[in-house]
Order: sequence, then C-alpha cells, then structure tokens
Amino acid sequence: MKNRISTLCLTVVLLCLVTTKSMAQETVPFVEDLLQKMTLEEKIGQLNLPGAGDVVTGQAQNSDIAKKIEEGKVGGLLNLTSVEKIREVQKIAVEKSRLKIPLLFGLDVIHGYKTTFPIPLGLSTSWDMPLIEKTARVAAQEASADGINWTFSPMVDISRDPRWGRVSEGNGEDPYLGSAIAKAMVRGYQGDDLTKNNTIMACVKHFALYGASEAGRDYNTVDMSRIRMYNEYLPPYKAAIDAGVGTVMASFNEIDGIPATGNKWLLTDLLRKQWGFEGFVVTDYTGINEMVAHGMGDLQTSSALALNAGVDMDMVGEGLLNTLPKSLEEGKVTMEQIDNAVRRILKAKYDLGLFDDPYKYCEVKRAKKEVYTKENRDFAREVATQSMVLLKNKNQLLPLKRTGTIALVGPLANTSENMAGTWSVSTEQSKSIALLEGIKEVAGKKVDILYAKGSNLTYDPELEARATMFGKSLNRDNRSDAELLKEALEVAHKADVIVAALGEAAEFSGESSSRTNIEIPQVQKDLLNALLKTGKPVVLVLFTGRPLVLKEESKTVPAILNVWFPGSEAGLAISDVLFGDVNPSGKLTATFPQNVGQVPIFYNHKNTGRPLKNKEGKFEKFTSNYIDERNEPVYPFGYGLSYTTFTYENLKLSSDTMREGDTLTVSVDVANTGDYDGKEVVQLYIRDLVGSVTRPVKELKGFQKVALKKGETKTVSFNLTIDDLKFYNYDLDFVAEPGDFEVFVGGDSSTEQKLGFTLK
Repeated sequence: MKNRISTLCLTVVLLCLVTTKSMAQETVPFVEDLLQKMTLEEKIGQLNLPGAGDVVTGQAQNSDIAKKIEEGKVGGLLNLTSVEKIREVQKIAVEKSRLKIPLLFGLDVIHGYKTTFPIPLGLSTSWDMPLIEKTARVAAQEASADGINWTFSPMVDISRDPRWGRVSEGNGEDPYLGSAIAKAMVRGYQGDDLTKNNTIMACVKHFALYGASEAGRDYNTVDMSRIRMYNEYLPPYKAAIDAGVGTVMASFNEIDGIPATGNKWLLTDLLRKQWGFEGFVVTDYTGINEMVAHGMGDLQTSSALALNAGVDMDMVGEGLLNTLPKSLEEGKVTMEQIDNAVRRILKAKYDLGLFDDPYKYCEVKRAKKEVYTKENRDFAREVATQSMVLLKNKNQLLPLKRTGTIALVGPLANTSENMAGTWSVSTEQSKSIALLEGIKEVAGKKVDILYAKGSNLTYDPELEARATMFGKSLNRDNRSDAELLKEALEVAHKADVIVAALGEAAEFSGESSSRTNIEIPQVQKDLLNALLKTGKPVVLVLFTGRPLVLKEESKTVPAILNVWFPGSEAGLAISDVLFGDVNPSGKLTATFPQNVGQVPIFYNHKNTGRPLKNKEGKFEKFTSNYIDERNEPVYPFGYGLSYTTFTYENLKLSSDTMREGDTLTVSVDVANTGDYDGKEVVQLYIRDLVGSVTRPVKELKGFQKVALKKGETKTVSFNLTIDDLKFYNYDLDFVAEPGDFEVFVGGDSSTEQKLGFTLK
C-alpha cells in the first residue's frame, strides 16, 4: 500500500510541481482526483479534528476514535504524542480506512517541545530574530521527531492589558516587533521545505484581535474600529500570512458583533480575498459550539455559520461532523463550500508529504537521538539568558560575587515544575532546573548557599491551587506564615546578600488566568519588606508571565532581574546572569504600569487635544492626566538595563527631505562606556506630526541588537523607505502622506533624541 501511494504521488509531482514554501492553493491533480472519490461522509470527516481521547499505546485498535478513523470521520488528531502512539493511529488511517487518507497530528508546541524555551513574552524581550527563529526550528525538530506534524503557534495577538493572562503567550504590545517575530516563528517551524521530516506546519493564532478583550478577561468581547484593527492589531497576522503560514486559527472573541468563528468578513473577505491566504482555517477548541452561548443559534445553525464564514476544520466540537449533512439537505450550506474546505485540508497533507509517506514523522530512532539533547538544552540555557530584563541595579549590586554567603529565599526558589511557565504541555516539568539547583552549580565552591521558602505563593490556599494547576504545585507549606517568615529571616541574617525568588507561579498567567490585581501577591510583598528591613542587600529575581505593578518595589529594592519563566534550563540561566557570566540585554516588549488603574497602557498611544505639557508628570487641571497618579509607567516599552552603560551620540539623517523611491539613512554612534562587554538593543521610532487621521506619539520602525566590547563604539544605521511611513487612513487605504516627521533613536521608547525630515 505504501509503495502504491509513493508511486502515485511521484507521478503527480512530475506532472505538476508544487511550491510548498508558499503553501499556494493551486490545483493539484492528485487532490482533485481524491476529492472526486470521496463520499459526503468522508468529506465531512476530513473537517473533524477530535481530541486523542482514549488512544493509548497498544489499545488504539479498540478505541472509539479508531472506529471513527476507519469510517473516514477524522481528518486529524489533537494532543496525541509519541512516535509509537502516532504510528499506531496513522496505520489505522492509511491501512483500514477506505481511501487511506493520512491524518494530521496537532499539538500546542508553543515555546519548545521537550526542550523548553522561555515563554513567548520572554522570548520577545530578547529582540533577537535569528535566536527566536532557531527556537522554533529546534521545537519543530523535536516535535517532528516525536510524530507531530502541526503546531498551533505562533500566537501573535497584540495586547496592551496585562490583566489578560494570555499576554504571556504573545509578543507584547507593538505591531512592528510582533510582525517581525511572527515571520521568524513561521520560518522556524516550516523551514523552506515542508516535505522534509524535520519541519512542521504552523498555525497563526488567534485570528483576530483576541488580545483586546474587554476588562482583560479571557474569551471576552472585543470591539474596536476598523482603522485601529488595520494599523495596530492586524499586522502580525498579516506578517505570518506573508511568511507562508500553512493554517490559521479563529479566535474565541466576537468582532463587530459576530464571533470570529462565524465571521465571514474576517475569514473570507479579509483573510482570503484581501490577503490572499490559501491554507486552511481551524477553529479554536470547541469554537463552533461556543457560538451557541454567544447567541448565534443552535449547533446546526452555528456550524453552518462557521462553514459559510470560511472555517475548514472543527477542533473537538464535532459540530460540522454531526450537522452538515442535514444543513446540506436543507440548503443552508453548499457542496461547493464543503469541497473547498476538504480541498484545503487535503492540500495541506499533500504539502507535508503525507501522501508520499504517511509515516515520515514516525522514525523511532529520531525520537531517541533528537529530543531533549544536550545541544538543545545548552541552547535553551543561552536563549533564557538573552530574555532576562534587568529592571534596576542600584550601586551595581549585580553581578554577584563568587564569595561569601547568599541567602536564597522565596516560594519560587525551589520549584522545578514552575520553571517552564504556562503552555508547556510536552515539558517534563520535573526535569526543569530550579533556581536553587542552578545557583549551587554556577556559584562555585567559595559561595555558601542557604535556602528558605519564606512564604507560600499567596495567603489564600484556594487561589494558590488555581494558580498552580496542571501538575505545577508549589507544594504549599503547612507551617504558619509566621514560622515561614521566621526561618527566612534567620537565614537572611547569616548572609552577605539575599536573593528573593518571588512573583507568579506558572499558571498564574496563561489561558483563563486573568487577574484584577497584578501586583506581587501580598504574602510575598510582606516577605520582601521583611528581608529589606534586615539591612542586607536584596536582589529580587522576578518570575512573571505578564507586566506586574512594581511601583513600590522599584523604589525599595536595590536590584530587580525579571526572568519571566525561563524554560528547561531556568536555574542555570538565571545564575549565569546573576553572577555575570552573561550580561543581561533583554528589553521590555510590554509596558509596566504604575497601577492597574492605568491599564490598558502602551507607548504608541494617540495624543489628546489636552495633553499633559510638563515632563515631570505633575498634575495639571483640565489636561489629560490622573488626579492621583502620574501618566507615565514605571518601566516603558523597550526598557532594560545592562551591567555596563551605553551612550548615544551623533544622530544623523542622510537628508532632511524624502520622496517616494528614496531611502533615508538614519545613523547614530553607540558607545559602551561601562566596565563590561554587553549588548544593546538600538531602537528607532518615528512620529507623523500631521495626518488625515490622528497618529501615534511614537511608532517603532527599526531595531538592531548590537554587541559592544568595553570601550567600543559602533555606528548603527537604519534605512527608512516610504513603506515605513505608510498607514491605513480613514478609507483603509495604505498610504504615506506628505508632511513633517520626527525620528527618535535610543535605548527605549522614552528616548527624546530626535531629528526631523519632510516627506515631499
């Protein structure tokens, strides 16, 4: 059977060359011939993506899902892992079903497979596109070696509201940076040839606008103008489409009053007609079924709505499987729509080479030698160090000396299960390296490490249980809060310096983990304040999946290193930075507010007609400010310190005018003026001073991560073209309007070094 499929597919390839790089939806004779042979039941079966459910190695033949596969009622499986299981199930599809159509096997490979990298928000703060692309490449290598051929990543939702837990899965608040990361991730997963067995098909999500949910509450309503959509929220999705992403996932939220899963304007008019996307669209988990609760009608009505809108595959809900025959009979859907959906899914399988070799992802030897290797773990350690953001370092407390006694205190200090962070579904959590283990290994023999937990995650045990789901318990200590604190202070008094490992647990952020209070939990704040009162120098190692309110800590704590959730090699990577083996170079990609009342907060906001005029944040009546708080954040977008210092001089423009077809070169001299070698993320922003619609106060339009030796100076140059000045106007035309512009270059979005030019 396998040889027959291979011969047939080879003949097709010779007749019709297919460009898998672009995932183009050109007519493929093999797919068209197969489509003609399919019954209605088999066609609708290809639209069905159930969960793996009861499939267990050695029992797949007798499972309920196996019967559906034999009957041609399954197009792919969700959340099945390991070569042995996948091979067993694929064998049912290609040897027992009538038409021998292979299955897709999809999994949330979000920030690594077994080797786990920092959470996506942490990856984004590296500002290193080759590094980020390689993390996706390694993830694809490992996942494909273990049987997976489809990942539900990258997640590119722009979000300006840190109450929303899924901030942790995205790339922050900026569409320019988010677009660059979207492209890098798609390239990393899919490579340049999807027929290779070490590449997997990517799925950009959640389409669209999911990060703008009202009140920061997951699955909630989104309502915004089209002009805001096009300029601020849609660009990263479009970038993934342009990079050739194979699939798109519809989001849970509604858009213009219609859920994305049933929104024809979104999935057909915009995605396919305007953007030219020719891959297939999959729902999110039970997305069709949830339209019933939205008020769109019963399951049959919602399923027909989804197909008519442009959905091709139904994840888990089986609404299409169970209702489309009746809807077709009643004229609520057409055979052409069903055929188009099936055609796209078959084409994706064809592009992956599954018709040529259904078992191409099922080599047991690959899984044993390519998954969770030392090389991959070493790379994960390197990546983690590049994601960490130094928020404060008073009197150069960091890096730590490799002598004396260090007190390591805090509920996040010795919990390997929390190091990988949220959406690490394939990580073997217990193998991740906790900070206590890492610091003992990296510190050296001349350092004594004393440890105390100090407190539980929160005062509330029920809240702690919700924040430590999925096997990520912090093993709540049954001693009283006073006993835990007493032990911590005893340890602290014996030390020369205190390292406080505090913040969120892994599942305190992520899906369905929205928070109204985004401060460090109070029991940990109380612990931190007690440690500060000892008079010993304190370093706060902050674990978080979102921007937190750090107004108090930014004033009282001498040094703050934000480590996010660093992944498999967390403890080693954190220690590399703490002891100066790696100089931190991460820069924030999401704004840290003064308090939750400022949310949503982001650097590229619009001005008002009554802007605050003073630079000190002082209150001015009848201007746009708060009566009880400053306007600006604690830490702005793009912010991050280093163990060394950098200066910017000689900002220059190649011309003070620009015309269509011109390239304007912006250059600046960046010098390392401190005592360590380091890396600086040089950032370029523009401001369009006058427009036909109001324009942001600043927009990121370029960045470079530059390595500088101690005392070294480099000239960093950016090239601006007219495309960098374009935006969507009131009529949604993508235009650059003549007029005056300002260019800002510096180390974060608050920089005021600027020059001006005029677009003629």
